[in-house]
Amino acid sequence: MKNSESMDCTIVEVVGEEVVPLVHALKEKKNFSEFKLAERLDKDVNATRSLLYRLLELGLVSFIRRKDKKKGWYICYWTFKPRQLKKIRKDLRERKINALKERFEREKNSNFFICEDKCARLDFDQAVDFNFKCPECGKLMGQEDNTERIKKIKEEILSLEK
Repeated sequence: MKNSESMDCTIVEVVGEEVVPLVHALKEKKNFSEFKLAERLDKDVNATRSLLYRLLELGLVSFIRRKDKKKGWYICYWTFKPRQLKKIRKDLRERKINALKERFEREKNSNFFICEDKCARLDFDQAVDFNFKCPECGKLMGQEDNTERIKKIKEEILSLEK
């Protein structure tokens, strides 16, 4: 995966797809006016600021504020900080790995029950609460063999850890 594609994937995952064009506009610039940025994106200045603030929360942009001498109001000039992406990617991968490990343990240490139509999948306690009858269709639920599911989770963990 190219560096730009990797950056786009990370941006989409952490702040949303609508922010990608803004990042591309900022990527090669330093101290870019929010008004020129909004114009380039064909967006309202407030909508552009909203996207910038989402990036700011993650430390992916910085800004300086200067007073316009003609109009008297403040203008923010924004700069993209790509180095922060590496840390965000690492944090994101660690969160995914931790979530998968929790799911792996839950799958390994629990019995799950499913009806023949696969409407619902319940753990043992939930299945007991419904008298082993599917809450969706009412059919009898049987114990699921989740060996393949456990194997796939383990493979995904190993893939992310590489």
